[in-house]
Amino acid sequence: MGIKAKASRITREKKPLSEKRANKQQFDALTFFGETGHGRTIAGCEKNAVLFSQGDPANAVFYIRTGAVKLSVVSNTGREAVIAVLGAGDFFGEGCLTAQQHLRMSTAVAISDCSIMRIDKVAVIRALAEQQGFSELLLAYMLRRTIRIEEDLVDQLFNSSEKRLARALLLLANFGKEGKPETVIAKISQETLAEMVGTTRSRVSFFMNKFRKLGFIKYNGHLEVHSSLLNVILHD
Repeated sequence: MGIKAKASRITREKKPLSEKRANKQQFDALTFFGETGHGRTIAGCEKNAVLFSQGDPANAVFYIRTGAVKLSVVSNTGREAVIAVLGAGDFFGEGCLTAQQHLRMSTAVAISDCSIMRIDKVAVIRALAEQQGFSELLLAYMLRRTIRIEEDLVDQLFNSSEKRLARALLLLANFGKEGKPETVIAKISQETLAEMVGTTRSRVSFFMNKFRKLGFIKYNGHLEVHSSLLNVILHD
């Protein structure tokens, strides 16, 4: 058999294998997050519904289909801090995938009406092993969350409460993220904003009024954030 014939045979033999691998890598996110079964359930949650509490067993990962959820922690002295406000397309509760986290480290509360998918820990581990697309999706999300946490730490250490509030509002409106910013954001209380920023409600109220007078935001039953609010962060 000549070299060309051998090469042709090898190509024919490898093609089905490559096609098989390509098919294995395909991941339909709409189907995966839209259908129940195999450890996945979908539930509608009203505003203020508690999805899990600090100290609960950590046995599932959650995915936000619609709506918004806040994660908060409470210290031994009773002081509460909001560590994240998440929206559609975000995961939470992924800490259960580590061997060290058997109990929830935070409390998850819906801050608007939501549609949430709950994925059992065992189902997540199975999907990570069997569906490369899902593992890539979750890994990319966790890397973005890690970067966000680092940015939040720098923000707390070096920026004033006014700049921290401006950044929080811009993040809630998705400025700086992929896709078009959503200038009108879900109604969020000044108490929650204060817990996110690490300041008092009165300071938040003062800065919100200042931003409104300067035309950076508008609120009348809903909150509208303008890109001009970036001036607060960029100004030294």
